[in-house]
This record gives sequence, C-alpha cells and structure tokens, in this order.
Amino acid sequence: MDSLKAAIVERVGAHRADILDLARALVAIPTENPPGRAYLPCCDLLASQLGDLGIAHRVVDVPAAGRFDAGLPRRCLLASHGEGSRAVVFHGHYDVVPAQHAAQFQPRVERGRLVGRGSSDMKCGLAAMIYAVHVLQELDVPLRGRVELCLVPDEETGGQGGSAWLVQAGLLGTDAVAMLTPEPTSGVVWHANRGAVTVAITVRGVPAHVGLQHSGVNAFEGMLDAAAALRELKREVEARTTSFRLRPDEARRSILLLGGRVEGGTNFNVVPDRVTFTVDRRFNPEEDIDVEKARLFEVLDRVRERGVALDVDVIQESVSAGGSDCDPIALALADTALEVEGRRPDFEMCPGSLETRWYAQRGIPAFAYGPGLLEVSHGPDEYVELERVFQHASLYAMLAARVLADGGAR
Repeated sequence: MDSLKAAIVERVGAHRADILDLARALVAIPTENPPGRAYLPCCDLLASQLGDLGIAHRVVDVPAAGRFDAGLPRRCLLASHGEGSRAVVFHGHYDVVPAQHAAQFQPRVERGRLVGRGSSDMKCGLAAMIYAVHVLQELDVPLRGRVELCLVPDEETGGQGGSAWLVQAGLLGTDAVAMLTPEPTSGVVWHANRGAVTVAITVRGVPAHVGLQHSGVNAFEGMLDAAAALRELKREVEARTTSFRLRPDEARRSILLLGGRVEGGTNFNVVPDRVTFTVDRRFNPEEDIDVEKARLFEVLDRVRERGVALDVDVIQESVSAGGSDCDPIALALADTALEVEGRRPDFEMCPGSLETRWYAQRGIPAFAYGPGLLEVSHGPDEYVELERVFQHASLYAMLAARVLADGGAR
C-alpha cells in the first residue's frame, strides 16, 4: 500500500484548493433543517460537481416526508464508481441544524480552519468523500467492486425524507460490504449509537378566569403529575449503563430528558387549558426500542387513569445499533488511519443517533469517522481544521482501495 498511499496523498494534495472551494460553496448554502430550505440549490451544486468530475450519478426525488417536510422538496443523490457486486458506501447528509446567526452561512478561512454552519457537521466531510472517489478515478486504482456516494437530506430530523425513504424504496446500500459516514467524531470512530423515542405530551385542561378557577381544570397541574411519574421512570432507566466505550463514564447511562421544549398557558390570570412538553428517550444498544417505547407509554397510561387528560405525539423513533471494533472493516479502518494519520483511533459509541443504523440493521459493517469536532458542531462558532479534511480525503480513498482490493479488507 505504500506506493498507492503516496499516489493518493499526492493527488489529494493537488486538489486541496478544489476540496476547499467545494466545502466553502456547500457551507454557503443555508440547508437548515428544520424546515429543509435550500435543498435544491445544494443538490444542484453537488450534482454539478459530480458531473464535472466524471462521477456517474443520479438525483432521486423524495415524496412528502411527514411532519418535518413543511411542503419543501427533498432530493437524494446516488453516485458510483467501479463495477462489481461489492460496494463500499460513503454516506453523508447535506442538511444542517438552524444557524444562530446569518453570518454562519458566510464561510471564512482563518488560522487553517473553515468556519461556518455545517463545516464540521458535515459539509467538509462531503467534499472529502467526493474527492476521495475522484482520486480513485484519476489514479485508475483497480477495484473489485464499486465505491458509492449516498448524499441525503433530513438526517438532523430523523431521516424520514432521506435515508428512511431510500430504505423503503430499496435504494440504500445495495450490495454494500461496508459503510462510512464523515460525522464529526472528534478523532474517534463511532461503531455504535443510541436509539430514540421522542414524544410531545399535551395535557388538556379547561380554561377559566383566575377568580373562577374552581370551574376550570389546570393543565399545568396535570403536567406536574405526568412529569412526576416520568421522573420515576427517569431514575429507573438512568441506572442502566452501556457496555460500549464512551467517555466520561457518566455518559454511558441510558437517557430520559424531560422538558426539552415546554409551552402552554395564555396569561397569568387564566387557568391554563393546554400545556405541552417533550420527552426525549435515548436508549443504549443493549435496550430494545419496542420495550422502551412500551414502558414509556405504560407510565403515561397510568397517569391517564388518575384523571389527567393527555395526548401523545411521537416526534421521532430510531433504533440503536452496535458493531464490533474487531470486524475486518473496523480493523481496515484502523490500519488506514494509522498509515494516514500516524495513530489508531479509539472506537466508541456515539452519544446520539447515527445514520449508520440503516446499514447496521441489515448486517452491513457501518462506522462514522469524520474530520470535525462534535463539541463545536451545531454551535455558533462551528469550524473544522482543514488539514484534517485533506487527511480524511486520503483516508477514505485508501480505505475503499483496501476493502475492494484482492483479498478484501485485510
């Protein structure tokens, strides 16, 4: 691999300005989700770039995607290089969380960093993946199989308008033997992720003037009853820990977050007739989504039996997933990182959800390893170290070549 590594690193080096230009152009497009705006200009840019680089691709329109689509169009891009029945999939999302200020969509380079919304999560990673495929083309690296790009929207809201739809349509990961996504993993590889059941609970009451509160039903007091029962469940679930590595140790506990969003009431002198609050249940790979959802709803049913009128709206559901750091693909990834970066990354569980789950559910080894930092992603000063972006472009190309070489991953 030494001569191939040198050739790949040299070609990536020759494309440093191109990678940066693409990353900057992507960051400048405000693909905020929710609601999913500016998706079409971003897809047009990506499709144009793939076309200019000679990477075969197609654009797939996604039908209405449920609660988060706001009537806005969704599109996925699927691209491929090579031939054969085995595929390494580079998977990424082009949507970003809403910005804290408009200047985040005015990318700038300072002190070797690209600063802007989505730079870390994960538009620089997309640029690195695209140029990794291009470098493999340029060098005519022999591959026993295909390298695919799967670029999707809606990851930030659960994936219904992106990966979930591709699964339903039979278009996700066909023939895949490995998947890698450039999430901002802060220098570790994520080989597992939590699942989620997130609900909005609306407690219904009857409004009344404060002086006639006896004729009303206070929805806020009903919310307190529901929250008290859920706090008992919180104590129960947060006594559990995962066996997967995650730092610090406190982060290994299962999670139930109460009140991430709370709203209700109309005025200080009116009995509130409606209060809504959210519950975000994040469970570890050892826990089952059906069991955890049933337990949550069981608690809420008991609250109803005590006379509290409440409705439950499921915001999102996603399964947990866990892989092995001894899988041949994991070992190939670690070997490649050692060659490119001079270090073997640790393998840890992602503290949240990951798109790797769509592949892991089908038995496909799936990992997240990107150039960004989780701790700055989604924040007001999001950035990525450009040297890491260029390193990862080389790493992605070398990993695909290793996995699709004669003899496979090892």
